[in-house]
Amino acid sequence: MTSLNLRLQALAAILAALAGYVDASGFLATGGFFVSFMSGNSTRLGIGAAQDPEVAAVAAGLIGAFSAGIVLGAIAGDKAGDRRRPVVLGLVAMLLAAAAGLGTAGLVSGSVVAMAMAMGVENNVFARNGQVSLGVTYMTGSLVKLGQGIAKALLGRDRFGWVPYLVLWLGFVLGVGVGTVVFRHVGLAGLWGAAALAGVLVLATAPGRVRRPSGAVASSDDPG
Repeated sequence: MTSLNLRLQALAAILAALAGYVDASGFLATGGFFVSFMSGNSTRLGIGAAQDPEVAAVAAGLIGAFSAGIVLGAIAGDKAGDRRRPVVLGLVAMLLAAAAGLGTAGLVSGSVVAMAMAMGVENNVFARNGQVSLGVTYMTGSLVKLGQGIAKALLGRDRFGWVPYLVLWLGFVLGVGVGTVVFRHVGLAGLWGAAALAGVLVLATAPGRVRRPSGAVASSDDPG
């Protein structure tokens, strides 16, 4: 995160907010399952396997959908080369639009699956050497980096290296809060707003709109 320039740090924070917004919608629609945070679903899978097969099945389905999204996003990003970010974000936008449409039609299960896939795809926005370099839909790693950064600052090293991780986490929490309020008023139809935001990010990251420093070499796997 700290290796990214300010523009990409802002993009990461916006994506974290988008993930929080979508996760709140999925959590409230399913009564306690996650569409962006698979550690929580893994816990529910283990508990469900021991005492409630229905809970285990829902958790397993969401984990599978999220994983399928990661695979889809990774393949699309690899094929897209220098256009990785807009292509991946385009897939996110389409899946969120599908989730919104299904949710509006009352097909909650299909909507939730599309949400989980979208969140899996989103984690391919930042990739290096074909692997995710920055997870933007789950915050455990960011909180670990935040704590380590604070420790470094207290030791007199890298005084502000923890700030980007705090912003990333706050973005997610803000997204959850906004998503909760919107869901209470319009339900899963609020996902149209999430799809629209992803669409705006496609345009914002399209080649030709990004100016790299002179001498920088574009790479489909660079973090910035």
